[in-house]
Amino acid sequence: MSDMFCFQCEQTAGGKGCTRGGVCGKKPEIAHLQDEITAGLITLARALEGKPADPSNEALFMDALFMTVTNVNFDGSALTAMRDRIQGAIGAAGGAPAFNPEDLFHGDTDIVSLRSTLLFGLRGMAAYAAHARVLGKTDPAVSAWFQKGMKALGDDHTVEGWLGLILEFGSVNLTCMGLLDAANTEAYGHPVPTPVSTTREKGPFIVITGHDLLDLKMLLEQTEGKGVNVYTHGEMLPAHGYPGLKKYPHLKGNFGTAWQNQQKEFDGLPGVVLYTTNCIMPPRPTYAGNLYTTAEVGWPGVTHIAADAKGHKDFSGLIAHAIKLGGFQEEVKGEPLLTGFARNAVLSVADKVVAAVKSGAVKHIFLVGGCDGAKLGRDYYTEFVEKAPKDTLILTLACGKYRFNHLQAKLGDIGGIPRLLDMGQCNDAYSAIQVAVALTKVFGCGVNDLPLSLILSWYEQKAVCILLTLLALGIKNIRIGPSLPAFISPTVLNVLVEKFGLTPIATAEEDLKHILG
Repeated sequence: MSDMFCFQCEQTAGGKGCTRGGVCGKKPEIAHLQDEITAGLITLARALEGKPADPSNEALFMDALFMTVTNVNFDGSALTAMRDRIQGAIGAAGGAPAFNPEDLFHGDTDIVSLRSTLLFGLRGMAAYAAHARVLGKTDPAVSAWFQKGMKALGDDHTVEGWLGLILEFGSVNLTCMGLLDAANTEAYGHPVPTPVSTTREKGPFIVITGHDLLDLKMLLEQTEGKGVNVYTHGEMLPAHGYPGLKKYPHLKGNFGTAWQNQQKEFDGLPGVVLYTTNCIMPPRPTYAGNLYTTAEVGWPGVTHIAADAKGHKDFSGLIAHAIKLGGFQEEVKGEPLLTGFARNAVLSVADKVVAAVKSGAVKHIFLVGGCDGAKLGRDYYTEFVEKAPKDTLILTLACGKYRFNHLQAKLGDIGGIPRLLDMGQCNDAYSAIQVAVALTKVFGCGVNDLPLSLILSWYEQKAVCILLTLLALGIKNIRIGPSLPAFISPTVLNVLVEKFGLTPIATAEEDLKHILG
């Protein structure tokens, strides 16, 4: 198999692109399959142009794009099946001129940059849309835009045309995030502030990682009364804030930290791990046999649990495996973490926040959030939070919070409001946007005039689609790091800097001084 090319995530080799193998563990043959899937979707979008909407094709776009997100699927047989499924759909639609996979990332540097930005945003939105769809929530505008966006990737556009498409996509992704927010809150209630145990209790257990709350709900239902504890990991931590999930007493707490530490944290673990979304790393032999995947996730040789025609998943084999392993043999105490500050919780104390801002008790609000990762430079976010003045509040979301959520007690509160407020998963970015919108109404100003600054960390494609939504909303002066995306060309970066004030992070001290004056 020939060399590959991939530069879709923050850890890409040399900050330029992975060419012989993915830093994520992706092999060239897997990268080529993903490119064939992407090119196939462009061809399918051409074949479907002008034809009535078909829910099965809309689901195909979502599932296939989701499979190509970083750290989701490394299983060649699953990717081959998806590629063939797309080819079958193309034939059923009457065919169309095929898009060449090699043209995805070759050509004029700036056009490749803009095409890649839109593609990676679409991959991120596919993950959000898939989570909403399994809970019965779809939106015609969102579903239609996957086809529109994929067709656009294969067409010629001016730089201005590409930028227009990217910002239009950002607006559609806001609708998608609202859709997912409605799906989760209608199914499980609005999150409430909740302390989450990190104590490991004696007995058999299952660790569930990823993002999909429906998978967690089904797992909790099927483990009820069986003496098997369930622990969240990574982005599943915020699940403890939902009333419909926290009611299960055997949802014991959170195990470990962010996704990139799993090889160390899962090493020799006497329990099983269920991966629900994009977070799987090459497993070590010491625990590979205790892993299970579901939904779009896949790794060669790891047992995959698929849903039946009604969406039900049978976790009985996984549960029996956990019981056989026996679990932790003794209790290990841990300090609790606080989560559950989604928009309803924050807005319930909005009057206190506003009063604190007007009185001077709160000088500024920072949103410090996004993806975590292994690349050097992410200590910046810990340092930023530690050095933020005591008269500032810090909102956070996504797994980037693991850089500093252990500081909750140390950071203290302002007038009874915790200085560090965990708003949830990256899937919950909609909550943060709604809080900002609510504050603009109270203060009677635009979002860029609020005492609010966004300090973002990125790693993969869901962070890309969130950033594009923020830009579509006209939010300026966002700081991003720990490094800039390799797929952003110097020319495109200059446009983003000039138009939106997008700024690479410097040092925590320099950025705080610049923001606070």
